[in-house]
Parts: sequence; structure tokens; C-alpha cells
Amino acid sequence: MTEITVMVVDDHPIWREGVARDLTERGLRVVATAPDAAAAVRIALATRPSVVLMDLNLGATSGVEAIEGILAKLPQTRVLVLSQSGEQADVLEAVKAGATGYLVKSAGVEELLAAVQRTAAGFPVFTPGLAGLVLGEFRRLAGEPAAEEAPVLTERETEVLRLVAKGLTAKQIGERLVVSHRTVESHVQNTLRKLQLHNRVQLVRYAIDQGLADD
Repeated sequence: MTEITVMVVDDHPIWREGVARDLTERGLRVVATAPDAAAAVRIALATRPSVVLMDLNLGATSGVEAIEGILAKLPQTRVLVLSQSGEQADVLEAVKAGATGYLVKSAGVEELLAAVQRTAAGFPVFTPGLAGLVLGEFRRLAGEPAAEEAPVLTERETEVLRLVAKGLTAKQIGERLVVSHRTVESHVQNTLRKLQLHNRVQLVRYAIDQGLADD
């Protein structure tokens, strides 16, 4: 197996060195770190890492500029964004610049390790919920109907989601819909899978974002 080499780019030295240490302790070889866009491009050219772990907010400079600069010279290098922001505009801007994946900084160390490994192998990696956002936007820009790829919930799944967002338990939802709590749990798990979410907290946030909790 080819060794994965990593460069960590972040303007906060404690965070930057902490991430580098975590990855090193788990068997990856961190070949460099950088605090800003200009240094990131310069050091990447010298070290040629497999994966660049890139923050977007680099003080007075932009991680997007660094992504573009690195990939213009090193097209085989993969860039995985690790950012505090999960805003749609930031995600899409990073992907358009060439980033292979995008994680928010709330990700755990093991999740980050797995993401770096998958990125090095060429697989797109996104914090749950962001992959569908990216796909939908690029299909929209291409003039294709987003409905072909966007997750489609059944009427009953949508109904269950609306009640989950209101704070009802599976038992309470089952009583209201006259179904078993196991059936409710099955609808919840199917919805999580379709939306690429991990838990009920993310599910509730999705429902609120979609306005379902207001119905």
C-alpha cells in the first residue's frame, strides 16, 4: 500500500499542530504544516503530499486560493477541507476550486483519519448532509433536473420526520399514526440513509431547515 503523506494548513498554530500530532499518532506521515495560502502553495510544491488538509479561513488569505494554487501545480494531490464553516457557499466554493472532500471541525479524530485515507484513495468525502447539497447544486448548474438524484422521501417518511422534529418519541409517533414504534424506527432509519445523516439531531436540523417543523 502506498504511504499517505499529509500537509496540514491552518492559521491557528495550536489547532494545526494538534491535528498533525493526531494523524501522526495514528500512522500517517505528516510531511509539513503551513499557516497561510502562500506558504501552503510553496511548501506543497517542495513536499508533494498525497493529501492537503486545508482550512478555508487562513487569516488574511483564503484557503480557496491555496487549493487552486496547489492543484494548478500538483493535480495529483488531493485536498480535503477541514473548516469551522458548514455554510453552503463555502462548501461549493471549495469544491469548485478542486477540493475532493469537506469536513467540519466538529469531526472526531477517527472520522478525520478515515476521511484522509479515503481522500488519498480518490473518494469524495463529506460531512453528512453536505454531499447531497453539492450534487444538487452542480446538477442545477448543469441544467439537469435535481430530482433525479436528490433524496426523495415518501409521504409517510415525511410525516414521521415532521413529528420527530416536533420532539415526539417513536412510541408517541406510532400512537398518533396508528403504527408500531418499530415501524416508526424503520422510517427514521430509511430517512437517515436517504439524507446521508447520522443521528436524530442532524435529522431534526434538516427538518427545521426544510421548514417541516413549522407545519
